[in-house]
Amino acid sequence: MKDLAHLNKYFFKYKYHLILGTVFIIISNLFGVIPAVVVRHSFDLIQGSFQVFNGFEGFNLQKDTYDLFASSILIFGLVILAAAILKGIFMFFMRQTIIVMSRLIEYDLKNEIYEHYQTLPLSFYRKNNTGDLMNRISEDVSRVRMYVGPAIMYGINLFTMFLIVIPFMLSINVELTLYSLLPLPFLSFSIYYVNNIINKRSEEIQESLSDLSTFVQEAFSGIRVIKAFVREQDYNDKFSAASNDYKNKSLKLAFVQSLFFPLIMSLIGLSVILTVYVGSIGILQGELSTGNIAEFIIYVNMLTWPVTALGWITSIIQRAAASQKRVNEFLHTKNDIVSGKNIEKEIEGDLIFEKVKFTYPDSGIEALKAVSFSVKSGESIAIIGTTGSGKSTIANLLCRMYDTTAGEVKIDGISIKDYSLSTVRGNIGYVPQDVFLFSESIADNIAFGNQKLSDAQIRQASDHANLTENIDRFPKGFQTMLGERGITLSGGQKQRVSIARAIAREPKILIMDDCLSAVDTKTENSILNSMKKIMVGRTTVIISHRVSSAQLADKIIVLDDGLIVEQGSHQELMGLEGTYKSLYQKQIQGEELSV
Repeated sequence: MKDLAHLNKYFFKYKYHLILGTVFIIISNLFGVIPAVVVRHSFDLIQGSFQVFNGFEGFNLQKDTYDLFASSILIFGLVILAAAILKGIFMFFMRQTIIVMSRLIEYDLKNEIYEHYQTLPLSFYRKNNTGDLMNRISEDVSRVRMYVGPAIMYGINLFTMFLIVIPFMLSINVELTLYSLLPLPFLSFSIYYVNNIINKRSEEIQESLSDLSTFVQEAFSGIRVIKAFVREQDYNDKFSAASNDYKNKSLKLAFVQSLFFPLIMSLIGLSVILTVYVGSIGILQGELSTGNIAEFIIYVNMLTWPVTALGWITSIIQRAAASQKRVNEFLHTKNDIVSGKNIEKEIEGDLIFEKVKFTYPDSGIEALKAVSFSVKSGESIAIIGTTGSGKSTIANLLCRMYDTTAGEVKIDGISIKDYSLSTVRGNIGYVPQDVFLFSESIADNIAFGNQKLSDAQIRQASDHANLTENIDRFPKGFQTMLGERGITLSGGQKQRVSIARAIAREPKILIMDDCLSAVDTKTENSILNSMKKIMVGRTTVIISHRVSSAQLADKIIVLDDGLIVEQGSHQELMGLEGTYKSLYQKQIQGEELSV
């Protein structure tokens, strides 16, 4: 229960739901007991009235006795009906308080987890896969809801039912009470044991189904490759094996589930048999009446479901505790990207890297080794190098997705760690290397960083990214809805939407992380010409492996294995006869050959 203690704040928040629900359960159970008492009096009345009725045989009083007896039975029937209706009404109120409470807690817990996810750094998402994140906010929270709803409700119901019913039974006959309740603990344990087996096998089936779905999705996504390499039969065989595994696990679960209700009914039947047998002995000894036997059978049936639920509740609590433990692991994960002084001010855009070192915490790879450079406000710098040289790491540090391992990053002479995160990121227009577009309209994607943009501003940003001509060809223009991850667009179009999105927010610092890799040379030149206008008045960091993009910058640094090996203007670096010139010549030759 230690892990589930996290939910206590929600129980306190919705305490009136819980209190009212408990009151409704008690009232409902009281009305549930009334029919049993009435049935006892009815049976005793029938037995006594029948003897009186026979005693008046041949007399007029026999008809009066029958009328009195019939009206009494009618009244008893109406009382039972009224009690059943009232019990049903309060059961409705019971569910409308406690089950509603569980849904409200589920809503709050999901929001709490999602809000916490939003605060966690990029390193957290590199260590944890998306499927696990989704499971904890969906499957695990659903299991927790079963604890705060049905488990709590049926647990309170069991407790109050025993407090109300057991004293009634003991007041009538202690021996009969003990015998009639004897099978119920075995029933509870059996349900607990069988339910655990069902849960375990259900989880195995879910895993098997997940693997099967993943296999099918991958096969359909890669159907072009499968057909090109004539691997259809191999994939058919693999699917048959995976499907057969799912079938076998499902049959094993069906076998266990088929034992569930026969087990319940057999133990309930045993309890009824014991009640009738021991009660019959009591009747013969003159200690009990037939009404007592009927009353006890009703009591046993009333207790059957709560006792049955005990094993089910125990299983639910165990699963909820395991799920809440998984949820708590992420909720207790702290964001190490915090602001020292939480400074909020207008940023001019002066950038300074002072002997910056950085090692990725998840992989241990040292990406930067004592990197130092500076860029004045309104100037531009290009960072080029081979794959893995540390270019994108610089962009991550500027956006403060990570903090430096050593050294310092400064903006306007102030450590980036002293600014509030919203101030830093709110003044940066970032075009990532891996473009991500949302399943919304093109206009919404461009205006993602500033929801107040007018249509004219969105179109202007699109013009700068050399995108408007392509968009105008779509029937719905800027209102064209994009598929998942922007699948509606080509690679180059997606990159240009990403550029337009960054430009549209009018940032003080513009970071372009290899954002022209998917466009052709002609489109690249067109975008670069537009970029000359966009870069005016703002600090621009161009990260690229193409020398053509780097030539726009006032200063160029060449990275290799996390170190700056060359830096200067395009003309200065061309005169060094070093890495930059070698890279430039290779790319120029490559472009000539492609032409």
